[in-house]
Amino acid sequence: MNWRKQVIYLFLYLSRSGIPARLKQIRAIERLPAAEKEKIQQEKLKKLLLHAYKNVPYYKGVLLNAGVIRAGAVDLHNFNRIPLLTKDIIREQGSNLYSVDYKRRKPYANTSGGSTGEPVRFIQDKEYDEWNTAAKIYFNEKLGKVPGEPEIKLWGSERDIIEGNLTLKDRLMNRLYNRVFHNSYVFDKNSMLRLAGLNNKIKPKSYWAYVDAAYMFSKFVLENNIKLNPPEYIVTSIGPLYPEQKRIIEKAFGCRAYNQYGSREVGAVASQDRAQNELKVFFWRQFLEILTGSRDGNKNERRIIVTTLDNYSMPLIRYQIGDVAESGEESYRIGQTVSYLSIKNVIGRTLGFFKKKDGTLIHTHFMVQQTFFKDWIKKIQIVQKDYDLVVCNIAVEGGQNRDDIDDISGRIKTVMGQDCRVEFRFVSDIKPSRSGKYLYTVSEI
Repeated sequence: MNWRKQVIYLFLYLSRSGIPARLKQIRAIERLPAAEKEKIQQEKLKKLLLHAYKNVPYYKGVLLNAGVIRAGAVDLHNFNRIPLLTKDIIREQGSNLYSVDYKRRKPYANTSGGSTGEPVRFIQDKEYDEWNTAAKIYFNEKLGKVPGEPEIKLWGSERDIIEGNLTLKDRLMNRLYNRVFHNSYVFDKNSMLRLAGLNNKIKPKSYWAYVDAAYMFSKFVLENNIKLNPPEYIVTSIGPLYPEQKRIIEKAFGCRAYNQYGSREVGAVASQDRAQNELKVFFWRQFLEILTGSRDGNKNERRIIVTTLDNYSMPLIRYQIGDVAESGEESYRIGQTVSYLSIKNVIGRTLGFFKKKDGTLIHTHFMVQQTFFKDWIKKIQIVQKDYDLVVCNIAVEGGQNRDDIDDISGRIKTVMGQDCRVEFRFVSDIKPSRSGKYLYTVSEI
């Protein structure tokens, strides 16, 4: 009996969380005909735009000039005339992008995940977080898991490395949700053997995993003839799930692997369902565009543009997130704007591992995470030149911060070894590849 599910929902009820109500809304929306779904998305978009016009200093003039606000009402047919919101604009405008009432919305600070090499600070709020959590519960339900059933999270934890342990709150929440955390930032033979033993001990219903970590672990399992008790499914994230990776992961785990796309600044965006085809966009959370590009001669490659529909503290309207995707089949049009309800794959992120002499793998996301909340860093690319040499190429915003540089260097040495040299090179800009991929970490070994 899954007693945890009842306790979790009782806890949410007693804490007056809006998650159960959001989840109920999502289930109801998903059962509607396509035309009704489109109408709901458009109504949420109109509501957000009107709020931004009335309450966010930056957007008042922008929306008027674009012709999106006319006589106090929203005209979605001019939506494509709104200038794209870039990371440079976010840095320049700062609090002009905050709603005047953001302090009463229980805001908190966050930063982009660095997967585009351009970490930027944001604020989010309680309503945004509730919708995001409800979305994750919903697509797990669609794959066959409800809260409280055993799960392994194959993820990266900076705190576990730097401070030595998870907080008491983290441990209690993991216990309640029946979730066991396995750190993938430092991945060596012993770590993989412990994960295999953990899997066979707790027999998880599902995994939530960095795609690179799941792939490397799967190769280790197959090469060493390790028998895993199969979970029902595994969800991979923080990078594209390529066909060869999917084949190896499914062979090692003995279950289906599903790709999921999201980011720290906009939350869960899209996920595969049981059909394992295109990623279904969570259209009740985001309005997603894919703009035409001419990169590398591939007409199917497009820039992802996201408008968040539930972060009223700092609305992101036509935000150029920095990722590149292949457009999906499900879409509809409003004037000159296409709202995509599915995407084929996200191809604009490149992740992986740095390698130590003893064969230990260090996930590169740990490196980039050290640049979070350091506002003077505009772009970064971290390159492993040798086992004992890491070079950080940084495009700066204003001056340099010596304390931050020492902190980044020290933390990289924590995982790469104290003998590793960490060099900093300051450049004017860092360009993506011709295909649009931004190589924010590179291993030359």
